[in-house]
Amino acid sequence: MGDLDIRTAVAEDIPAIVGMLADDPLGAQREAPDDLAPYLGALERISADPNQHLVVAVRGGRLVGTLQLTVIPGLSRRGATRSIIEGVRIHADERGSGLGTLFIEWAIDESRRQGCQLVQLTSDASRIDAHRFYERLGFTASHVGFKLEI
Repeated sequence: MGDLDIRTAVAEDIPAIVGMLADDPLGAQREAPDDLAPYLGALERISADPNQHLVVAVRGGRLVGTLQLTVIPGLSRRGATRSIIEGVRIHADERGSGLGTLFIEWAIDESRRQGCQLVQLTSDASRIDAHRFYERLGFTASHVGFKLEI
């Protein structure tokens, strides 16, 4: 990956991660970069769970991407373990550079290393460009997703 380093996120990364989460119309409505306390608490919970992997992509000393990979052991599919890729964000300056492809390929490879037989992800219905991106990488839109805020 050349000068790209993918590593586990640490507390010092939170401002940049939250900035990327908030840097689009959807994220701008639901993220609060001026109050990092809830994000730092979430990082503590994520870091304590061996099935959670919050990672960042760093290029030239600058944080340029983030994603969370969750490994879920299960009974269905003959006891298959699956992973879920969530919270994928690429810094605006890096979009179109191929970083997103490298990052998702890293997540797929890491899922294999973790013993997963299936990788899945969700993408907001309004993110049409992201849907095309994931389809180019071999993902299929196979399910309808539902959410319930509680």
